[in-house]
Amino acid sequence: MAYRPSSDKILLSVVGFLTVLGLLMVYSASSVHAADKHGDSYYFFLRQLKFAGFGFLALLGLMHIDYHFFQKPKVLCAIMALSGAALIFVLTQPVVNGARRWIFISGVSIQPSEFAKIAILIFIAWFLQTYGKTLNRLEHIAAICLCIALFAGLVGVEPDLGQAFTICFVAAILLVMAGLSWRYIAGAIIAAIPMFYLFVYNVDYRWKRIGVFLNPESGQADAAFQINQSLIAVGSGGLLGLGPGDSKQKLFFLPESSTDFIFAIICEEWGFIGAVLVVAAFLVFFYRGMKIASKSQDKFGFYLGAGITLMVTLQGFINITMVLGMMPTKGIALPFISQGGSSLLMNLAATGILLNLSYQNKLVEAVE
Repeated sequence: MAYRPSSDKILLSVVGFLTVLGLLMVYSASSVHAADKHGDSYYFFLRQLKFAGFGFLALLGLMHIDYHFFQKPKVLCAIMALSGAALIFVLTQPVVNGARRWIFISGVSIQPSEFAKIAILIFIAWFLQTYGKTLNRLEHIAAICLCIALFAGLVGVEPDLGQAFTICFVAAILLVMAGLSWRYIAGAIIAAIPMFYLFVYNVDYRWKRIGVFLNPESGQADAAFQINQSLIAVGSGGLLGLGPGDSKQKLFFLPESSTDFIFAIICEEWGFIGAVLVVAAFLVFFYRGMKIASKSQDKFGFYLGAGITLMVTLQGFINITMVLGMMPTKGIALPFISQGGSSLLMNLAATGILLNLSYQNKLVEAVE
């Protein structure tokens, strides 16, 4: 019987586990709030379930589309143009919780920054495939940095500094992997100083978060409230947790309990064991993703695979460390788990691209 290559089953299983766990936890963490605000405890769960369905359809579809399709100039230009236009258009939308992050279409909210992350990864992979050998030429480094800064800047002015930071950090890692000169790295660090002053030190609520992180006993009760409630949830779980659905902090004590701080509810209900399983799942995702990227037959596949893997796992570990008080609080979701349709949809779609890369690697190995 002829060998028939397949995509990475371990990676697919891990993503399936995280998504199913996410659906269960979204219901648990949001049911009380949903019943109070919408009169239906299943309101947020059903919305998340719809996006999970569309996300898995996108995953299955992209698994069967050769990833080289995305490096075609017309396709790449279309992706970048649509994503950029969406980031500009969202700035005209109504303000929700102090930010313009969502486009509202027929009762459905779409977050363009989630699509922008995938678009910029595809662009970086194409750029490094095309100009990687001459990356350190001033005109080439200026071109790619300008594009990254444009996308990150549009996300940052929503404002969504957490997503903008993630885009820049992952892009920086990919550029360093491609051989970026240390003089440009030093220049970027120097350029980041005024950016930090402008977007962090000069913004009162962000600087308060830094202050609370550096000095938890500073007395800034308002700024410390969310992280304190998160740590209460984490500590209450103990080794085995209070049990599924038995969280106390979700009863209007912990803000954003089904979104940015859902990992705290996992710790409270499933305990240390549940927390370790989630962390282990992201570590497996990282290992399998980087292994797939390293086996790629071309630079485009390598940088695209590495970029997707880093984007998902970096965001995951930033969220987890934030919930545990190891980093200042910021609005970054836990991939596959936090409530948020756009995030879930795009993470599943990105996984589909990664799985196709795995399939193409095995196809080449089978031919050889």
